[in-house]
Amino acid sequence: MSIFPFIDEIGEVQAMPVSLPVPKEYAWDFQRGDFIREDGKIAAVEGREAIKIWIYKALHTTRYRWPVYSWNYGSELETLIGTSYSHAATQSEAKRYVGECLLVNPYIKGIKDLHTSFQEEKLNITFTAVTDYGEVMIHV
Repeated sequence: MSIFPFIDEIGEVQAMPVSLPVPKEYAWDFQRGDFIREDGKIAAVEGREAIKIWIYKALHTTRYRWPVYSWNYGSELETLIGTSYSHAATQSEAKRYVGECLLVNPYIKGIKDLHTSFQEEKLNITFTAVTDYGEVMIHV
């Protein structure tokens, strides 16, 4: 028997169960692009809605630009603006950037049904994020 609780007698590390706290974010009005206030204070949400807000904010924050954020936070979608890539290459890079942006979040287990389309020169992205709290439909 080892004196260390996470190491058994043959020296292998045992997996310690990790329990994530319930995700929380400030409530966001997607139509107005502003926080939701209740009684003069910014409201808060938890669970699935908090993850949806985190996704929205992460995709709309340019990675590496703001020193207040970790280099793991944000997306590189802005780098596609003004490139001379073909539509197919732009769509492929957009899919990669969305995955790199979102899969750093431990609550997000995957992305499915990701579709990209162009409306004139504007790139539209829709997908479903698979999370610990259910699926979340996203349109960027």
